[in-house]
Amino acid sequence: MRIERHYGLDWLRVGAFGLLILYHIGLYFGPWGWHVQTANPLDWMVYPLFATSPWRMTLLFVVSGYATRALWARSDSSLGFLQSRSLRLLVPLGFGILLITPPQGWVELKVAENYAGSYLHYWLVEVLHLAPGAVRGAAPTLSHLWFVPYIWLYATLPIVASALLPRVVLEKAQALFARMTGWAMLILPLAWLILVRAVIFPGDMPSNQPFHDLPGHTLYMPAFFFGFALAAAPNLWPSIMRWGKAGWAMLGIGYAAILWTERLGARDVLPLSLAEAIERTGYSLMSWGAILALLALANGKLNRDGAWRRTLTEAVFPFYIIHQTIIVVVGWYILRFHLHPAAEFAILLAATAGGCWAFYLIGREIGWLRPLIGLQPKAEPPEEEPGFAPAPPLAPAGRPLHRPGAPITRG
Repeated sequence: MRIERHYGLDWLRVGAFGLLILYHIGLYFGPWGWHVQTANPLDWMVYPLFATSPWRMTLLFVVSGYATRALWARSDSSLGFLQSRSLRLLVPLGFGILLITPPQGWVELKVAENYAGSYLHYWLVEVLHLAPGAVRGAAPTLSHLWFVPYIWLYATLPIVASALLPRVVLEKAQALFARMTGWAMLILPLAWLILVRAVIFPGDMPSNQPFHDLPGHTLYMPAFFFGFALAAAPNLWPSIMRWGKAGWAMLGIGYAAILWTERLGARDVLPLSLAEAIERTGYSLMSWGAILALLALANGKLNRDGAWRRTLTEAVFPFYIIHQTIIVVVGWYILRFHLHPAAEFAILLAATAGGCWAFYLIGREIGWLRPLIGLQPKAEPPEEEPGFAPAPPLAPAGRPLHRPGAPITRG
């Protein structure tokens, strides 16, 4: 069984990571606390930040789940797939924790506590603990790379399940998912998101620490496995296409609900519990509405190849690894010049874009560096991580698939 490459999801992944980079630049200007901020935070920055924060990471988990299902089938065995995923995810994660994220902690310590030590001193003493005198005494942190261990953890679960559970159980689970057509596609995921946000974990935010993040796992793991199962259930695309416009409406209604409760005085006229319930429902509407709308867009309008697709799909992981460190370090450095926010934004955007491209273009040409920045060894055929290619045997045998290159649209 094969799942042909879905170009629309490639473009969606590239766009989602692009939004992530812009979001982190926005945090530099926002009124919320971050690693480093402009001298005069912009209160209005919360409006564009609210526009993407409820759904951006959830969408990335959906797309990553689809990619994981596709990549698994390309492997000769489940063990080979696990080894491949571990090399592609855990090696750059270790590299990032040791060398990419520490500058963020150094800048944060200098800003918050006027840390006097050089970066080399900080790295040797605070990060590696190779000498006494640590101020924080903390181990290296995941920082923005928290997404990587989550994907690795979720990718291992199907392998464990395939080893422990009878094949018929897995096939029935896939077949049950494939029945989520019509209204079920609209209602069931939304109901789960509302249940988690408003009832099970009201007010709890994901911690982004994989071993201490039950609220996050209840949101991200179902999103990942929705994408994972969707890869082998092409019959669900017509339902997704059907609800695409409704998704845009849900996105708008949810955004309005969040702005009303957070910025426009709903907490002054409503009981606090009701205002919070409206806000959490708004987050859920935005999250699932955006996913439906963007999946429909990807399948209906974006499912075609382009001149830059292969390069961009390969580049986004190195971009993700390096981008926040560039933003934090450059943002801290330019504070001394007391620039206008517009000038700061232009510098941050140019520095981040240029730095990301340099990191990728240089790294891809150096054989030993490629695995460290999330690229395949050069001798191997390009995988276009995370690709959308064949599917593993978790779906009922014989399910018809669309023709290579043909978009999956309304049935």
